[in-house]
Amino acid sequence: MKQELRTSVWKRCALIMLSFAFSFSSISQMTEKASFMEAGITIGPSNFLGDLGGNLGKGTPFLKDNNFQMTKLTFGGFLSYHVNEWFAARLAVNIGTLEGDDAIINGKGGYEEARKIRNSNFKSKLMEVLLMAEIYPTVFLEYDPSDIFQKFRPYGVIGVGGFHFNPRGTDPVTGQWVDLRPLHTEGQGFPEYPDRKEYKLTQVNIPMGVGLKYFLSENVNISFEIVHRKTFTDYIDDVSTNYIDPALFYANMSSQQAALAARMANKTGTPTSRIFNAGDKRGNPNYNDSYYSAGIKLGFRLNSGNPYRSSTSCPIRF
Repeated sequence: MKQELRTSVWKRCALIMLSFAFSFSSISQMTEKASFMEAGITIGPSNFLGDLGGNLGKGTPFLKDNNFQMTKLTFGGFLSYHVNEWFAARLAVNIGTLEGDDAIINGKGGYEEARKIRNSNFKSKLMEVLLMAEIYPTVFLEYDPSDIFQKFRPYGVIGVGGFHFNPRGTDPVTGQWVDLRPLHTEGQGFPEYPDRKEYKLTQVNIPMGVGLKYFLSENVNISFEIVHRKTFTDYIDDVSTNYIDPALFYANMSSQQAALAARMANKTGTPTSRIFNAGDKRGNPNYNDSYYSAGIKLGFRLNSGNPYRSSTSCPIRF
């Protein structure tokens, strides 16, 4: 009985080892394929998710408060190094615009009314550089991963990036767009608020998303992908915490600059009768700002591992 049990265990172990060996062999064959480069362009809509704008009820940090009216186009280019068919490293550069406006809120008497009364807006040019990993999990299910002609491949991306922004708002008196960071609208950098540091206009983000690639030919492909950017700042729209006493602007800035800062920091009511006052909530510091894009990518393989191979060639006869 014990001998039969030992034999059975050894058989199972042998089967498991053979399975691992077969799997490892398959993966090795995939990873042994020659690497190649891919370059291309990206275009698509992008949208901002932050304190300004939003929809009914309390503000939220994700898609519930997406405002399609604020959608802007993003353009970019990329260069990818494909180690094999299932893994690549991508370097991408994108430019675009982010925008938010409380005026577009359709108030229904709920929490959103406070944001509509706030009456603030912003827009900012955006430039970002992203380094991301592309992973194509379905490659492991394909019979011949090197045969890509007219094939669909879903993929995921994640990485790290840097982006530059510069929020601007509309002056309620002149109607002109002015830079907001130098105005210290929430007392950033003032000695009265040592915990409110001046925010940097260049920040780090974490891009993450999914996509679907279709190969038009051996060397040309088109993809659709959605990439969300997690950031570590709440000041892309220059709104984060509470209103401050306008007298602090005059205590820390020139009179002309202080007057501009006071009317840009609080656009509620009139200059002599504000609806919100010092200490009242201006933004929500519990959630950082974020943004996302939905892009169409056109890619070109620059150097294929086997330039003589073609999916449209005649099959080999045996």
